[in-house]
Amino acid sequence: MSAPSLTRIFLAFTRLGLTAFGGPAMVPYIRALAVERKQWLDDASFSLGMSLTQLLPGATAMQMAAYVGLRTRGGPGALAAYAGFGLPAFLLMLGLTALYFSARDVAVVTSAFAGLQLVIVALILHAAVNFARRYLSGPADMALACLAGVWLGLKGNPILAMAAVCALAVFLLRDEGCGLPEPRESTGNGPLRFALLLLAGLALFLAALFIVDPELFRLGLLMVKIDCFAFGGGYVSVPLMLHEVVEVRGWLTGPMFMDGIALGQVTPGPIVMTGAFVGYAVAGLAGALIAAVTVFSPSLIVLCAATPFADRLIRSPIARRVLKGSLISLVGLMAAVAVRFGVSIHWTIPQAVFALAAFISLRKKADILWVVLAGAGIGALAF
Repeated sequence: MSAPSLTRIFLAFTRLGLTAFGGPAMVPYIRALAVERKQWLDDASFSLGMSLTQLLPGATAMQMAAYVGLRTRGGPGALAAYAGFGLPAFLLMLGLTALYFSARDVAVVTSAFAGLQLVIVALILHAAVNFARRYLSGPADMALACLAGVWLGLKGNPILAMAAVCALAVFLLRDEGCGLPEPRESTGNGPLRFALLLLAGLALFLAALFIVDPELFRLGLLMVKIDCFAFGGGYVSVPLMLHEVVEVRGWLTGPMFMDGIALGQVTPGPIVMTGAFVGYAVAGLAGALIAAVTVFSPSLIVLCAATPFADRLIRSPIARRVLKGSLISLVGLMAAVAVRFGVSIHWTIPQAVFALAAFISLRKKADILWVVLAGAGIGALAF
């Protein structure tokens, strides 16, 4: 079967991106597109991609979209799939963010976001529980997760917490494979050359920002740093972004950052698209575009660079333990974020009841989108 054109890849993933709610839950739909309907990849190739993306930073669904494009049409295919999959989320986030900042003083909008903040507390706690059940399997895991959580609770740098836990994991944890299937094939060095080209482009882009506007350069550099450490999926970006944007730089208040996460949940695509919300708050449309580009670029570069070495990377016990350490630290960091968000809310009994109901609904596997929309509606009417 002949390789599809870049336009076909872009349009196929744009259509998929329009309904890309649920983050990693989109991976089966990507498989259905690439393996079953289009037959661009076989099942072994797709499984190799799933194994590889679990070891690399970045939003899982975005990375799998890029991997499909990479295996189908090389580096340009990866870029086409990546851009197509993320474009709907960016455009919707941009529109909602512009409305948010223009209507923040409207009473009904303020009430709606008060309800959404309650849902975000429930959502982050729900994610922390899910990660804990999946990745904490013994006393050492729990102790390391608590270490990361307490560190963030004391307003420490979450990147240092992740680095410390990953280093300790190499020595304290057994190699359990992290649930990764064995790979069956690898690729040539074309993706590595494309990664170097993308890296040069990103460096030139940041250099141009530094010359034009140092504030935009700092925004772009921050988003690059956040993406480089987003091991375990897009949710890792939440504690990293909270620390840097709210506490270190003061670009947003805690409640405003929660509102940005809420908008990220009512739009398709990964939660890390909240970076576009932050960028808009800093520098309007230009800031949103710069943040969106820089918060996704590093993980695409890393994916392209790592693909030729997929077989050796996935088989490495050290790589597996580092991955397990990053996921353990994520549990503690997410729990600490839930607590921090909860403390920032002035609780009333009706709010507590509603937040508990939202949490229970999520635990019962209710669709996140409907829970978020219910939060906005009930908040507008009752809070």
